[in-house]
Amino acid sequence: MTSNTTKVAGQGLCPTPFLQADLFPATGGFVSGRFCSNALGPTCCLPCPQTEWLYPDNFTTITKSANWINVVGMTCSVFLLASFIFLPVDKTHRHYLSVCLTVAVILMQLGFIVPLGARPDQCFNAITPNDMSSNVPCALSGAFLIAGGWCGVMWVFLRAVALHLQICWQIVIGKTFMWGALATGWGIPAIGLTVAMVFSGVSFRFGDTCHINHKNSLADLWIPLLIFAGITVIVQFATFGYCIKVYLASLADDSTTTNSSGLPSYTTSLRGTISPRQAYRRVRRVIELQWRGIAIVLLIIADVVFFAVVFVFMDDMEANIIKKPAKSLPWLTCLITSKGDKNSCLKFAETLVINEATVMSVLLLLSLNGVWCFFLLGRWSMFQGWYDMARNKVKPNNEFVSADVRAYKDPGSYEMLGRNRDSGKTPEPLKTPLSPLSPAAKSGRETPDYFGREARYKSPSRSFSVPKAPQAYTPGQSPVPPRTWDPAATHAQPTYYAGMDPLAMNKI
Repeated sequence: MTSNTTKVAGQGLCPTPFLQADLFPATGGFVSGRFCSNALGPTCCLPCPQTEWLYPDNFTTITKSANWINVVGMTCSVFLLASFIFLPVDKTHRHYLSVCLTVAVILMQLGFIVPLGARPDQCFNAITPNDMSSNVPCALSGAFLIAGGWCGVMWVFLRAVALHLQICWQIVIGKTFMWGALATGWGIPAIGLTVAMVFSGVSFRFGDTCHINHKNSLADLWIPLLIFAGITVIVQFATFGYCIKVYLASLADDSTTTNSSGLPSYTTSLRGTISPRQAYRRVRRVIELQWRGIAIVLLIIADVVFFAVVFVFMDDMEANIIKKPAKSLPWLTCLITSKGDKNSCLKFAETLVINEATVMSVLLLLSLNGVWCFFLLGRWSMFQGWYDMARNKVKPNNEFVSADVRAYKDPGSYEMLGRNRDSGKTPEPLKTPLSPLSPAAKSGRETPDYFGREARYKSPSRSFSVPKAPQAYTPGQSPVPPRTWDPAATHAQPTYYAGMDPLAMNKI
């Protein structure tokens, strides 16, 4: 890269620092990834790797730093996944949408971590980069990156759809949605990965991680990804728009029946008949419980869209250089006149590639996905759960699960909404403590002392009366005589009749 008058192997008739393509085999590696031009007479190619000539010396440090940030993100993701698997649900509030999204982020991070351990050679020979057919770490890193991108987009799409169905359409998602989401969330990425690897392939384009090649990449990867990302954004903002509409409607609602009744009514059992205040309380509860999921959807969609847009522009710039070779002549001339001093020619290379700051931003944002998932999907109770497990207080594999726990629905999950939540006020917890059962109830099959419990009478919300003690009637003093029941006035049999023996009533 510095001034050198001595010819190197493969230079042939080309000026320094270029190498003559005819002196290298036409097969092996990613031949289409060579940066060659015949403007100098013979076909001369830029030495591999090309990024060392197009970017400053610190560019390699930037890409490796991004890979190490992924190690931190992987640690956070593995902690989340292990917590979901081994800890009880009351510690993690796990849900299949959160678990699958965490797995998707792990796949994406493996695309950057594999090169750290494998340390692959980016070049097949002096002018040809390696691709998935000539380098196994390249194939693995590229496949993990594409699969992680596809899975991340699909699972945030499914999270957005699930939230939209519950808030806007009041549909309780169940097993049907779950199995459909699992089939869609893993099936479509599998198809997308296969199509991308077959029709485009991956190779070393910058850094130690392989990325998808330019050929057919728009049709088999970027356009489908951007379509699902666009639908996700539309669905998410449609949900936000509905929330704003419900909030404004609740401000104008002057009805008092929605707050005064603690009992479900018939009018609130059907969709579309609930009052604006009830709808607002429902939407507010969902937002309070699911704001973490909403935030992670927006973050991952922003990262993937930014990554896709940058690569589309990169491919477009490479295509323009091939169509218009004269655009690169100032840079080529500078390299020739400077005898291969790339630092003096970087100002001419800026128009040929994506700038260094943009590439750094893309790699950094993708590397932080695991950290975002940790902060938004993780909970402090997970640390408490691991602490309790270390002290043998929690046994996830053989723990006792009562009927109440089995009936417990995670309030942070997407299945926490039922139609009974929409009708009326949430019941208030009993404030009067019940006395403990007698010792006889704890010693086997004894009859519990149910009469040992005491509860304070609480008037219903719509009751305008209070219980009163019965009063004795004295003729001539009470203004109204007590009500009596005359069996002769009805067809009922009198309680007492002539000849009745009370002592013989219970004889068999």
